[in-house]
Amino acid sequence: MKLDILAIGAHPDDVELGCGATIAKEVANGKKVGIIDLTRGELGTRGTAETRDEEAFNAAKILGVHSRVNMRFADGFFKNDKEHQIELINMIRYYKPEIVICNATEDRHIDHGKGSQLVSDACFLSGLRKIETVHKDESNIQEAWRPKAVYHYIQWKDLKPDIVVDISGFLDKKMASVLAYKTQFFDPNSDEPETPISSKNFTDSIVYRARNLGRLVGVTDAEGFTVERYPAVNSLFDLK
Repeated sequence: MKLDILAIGAHPDDVELGCGATIAKEVANGKKVGIIDLTRGELGTRGTAETRDEEAFNAAKILGVHSRVNMRFADGFFKNDKEHQIELINMIRYYKPEIVICNATEDRHIDHGKGSQLVSDACFLSGLRKIETVHKDESNIQEAWRPKAVYHYIQWKDLKPDIVVDISGFLDKKMASVLAYKTQFFDPNSDEPETPISSKNFTDSIVYRARNLGRLVGVTDAEGFTVERYPAVNSLFDLK
């Protein structure tokens, strides 16, 4: 399946939190978008791997993505090594995305920065034809494929974005996809342990970050991304 955008997160809900509105907007624009979760989030304090599976499925339906796959890497313990890189290369070559969006380059959770570098390395290595891979649904050696760009969404830390995307009109859909993870976020009736992301302040922060980024660029709402190489435009007038 050829995708325009492949969004990757270390845990189910990373993609929704980081770039859910951007994804929803691109789907509405007719782009084919897929999601890969590296782990099932099985070490999460609240909920279980099984509830996260169900929540991820529901969130994907809300966003309207064309595919969602879980790599079932070990939450907290996966490595940026040859074994994990090869598995991701296999998927990158299978989906052939033009753009990959992945975790923040540095963050509070150790899996975020680690996942970010793993994806970046796999995207580069995927373009080397002497690395041979075969997808489980295919019989032939896969063609080399390197995405045109890798962007990193912003997570817990307020990293300064290199680019921002106008998501006006899509913030509600993002929030619906986030709140599909009912076990993870604010619920005044929950008897589960408190976590840094289960407070109302955290849920509110998703909205006020989008509003603040939008304010800074003159739109209603926005999501920010960091880049690995300079973004280029044909004209200064392409910039808002």
